[in-house]
Amino acid sequence: MGNASENFLLVSNISKDNDFIMGTLYTVLGVLSVLGNGTLLLVAYRKKASLKPAEFFVVNLAISDLGMTLTLFPLAIPSAYSHMWLFYKSTCIVYAFCGVLFGLCSLSNLTALSCVCWLKVCCPNYGNKFSYYHAYMLVAGVWCYSSVFAIGPLSGWGEYGAEPYGTACCINWHAPSTSSAAMSYIVCLFFFCYIIPCTVIFLSYTFILVTVRGSRQAVQQHVAPQNKIANAHALIVKMSVAVCIGFLAAWSPYAIVSMWAAFGNPATVPPMAFAIAAIFAKSSTLYNPIVYLVFKPNFRKFLCRDVARCRRTLGGCLCQRGSAEKTTCQQECNSTRFSNGLPESHGKCRHCPYPQTVSGNRDECTDYSPQQTVRILKGSLHQEVAVSRLSNELQSDFL
Repeated sequence: MGNASENFLLVSNISKDNDFIMGTLYTVLGVLSVLGNGTLLLVAYRKKASLKPAEFFVVNLAISDLGMTLTLFPLAIPSAYSHMWLFYKSTCIVYAFCGVLFGLCSLSNLTALSCVCWLKVCCPNYGNKFSYYHAYMLVAGVWCYSSVFAIGPLSGWGEYGAEPYGTACCINWHAPSTSSAAMSYIVCLFFFCYIIPCTVIFLSYTFILVTVRGSRQAVQQHVAPQNKIANAHALIVKMSVAVCIGFLAAWSPYAIVSMWAAFGNPATVPPMAFAIAAIFAKSSTLYNPIVYLVFKPNFRKFLCRDVARCRRTLGGCLCQRGSAEKTTCQQECNSTRFSNGLPESHGKCRHCPYPQTVSGNRDECTDYSPQQTVRILKGSLHQEVAVSRLSNELQSDFL
């Protein structure tokens, strides 16, 4: 650790109180991001044998978010508390490179995910042919695309430097006023890494929501309201939209402030505006694990199973034998849903480490595998069948 050269910006341009608040927020965001993305990657590893091609983008998004957290937060937090950048200028350039690389990777990853969702929902004949090979190639393309713009400033196209608020580093937003190469880099970055991805994401999910709405109306004409068959793609669409909205809401303030500085007079941009925008941008690392761990059934299933095993190992069952707790557990069992929105069989509780039987609860907790069922629509009739009796392709669509 040490100070940079004398001509390098070291001192913060905002008050010590604001720096202290920023350091505290960075600490909270960093801890939550490591826990959330680490847990998501652990769950993905545990279910790696059953990962679908589209879920590779979820894993890649968690990797880029965790990479941003581990490379940026350990440098930003002590600098914010110290009211100055504590490291060398070379460290500042590495910090800026990692921020651009992982940030663009996340946005490019979300763009690719929206296109895959559009293909599977709106063009199922082609979407059903989306394979693991296609997912691998797209993930590799996401990293290559992001690397081009991250390496640009290192090769003379654009420039890295200190943030206007002084305790972090990113693209030098003052350079476009003196360098045509830096201006061209900013223009290309804004167009190819913000405008085009945002447009693709917006159009993709607009077409998806229109398609899903139309399919639901068709189903409701044949099935009673209490027996509606949920669209198999609806949940993944909602979660993807939630992730994209959260990510874009986090990065849009930074994009707006950056364009203000690049195409206007940088001296008129308040340093605190950049500081607040940077906090929003770094908070994007939290949205991915929250959405997928809380709302995605097959991820939540593995997480709940591991938590239950840990609690049993520590000497307690997940569901206690008190009447109030058993009632709560039974309510959770009755509200359990498939990833396509259909109820599972209610004879057993997936959250309890022991099955419910007619004669009462067992004295010991044992592992079990609940029977899962789905409803199949054929014309105006529908029937309920066990998932185990479906073909592997149909099981993949429902699960």
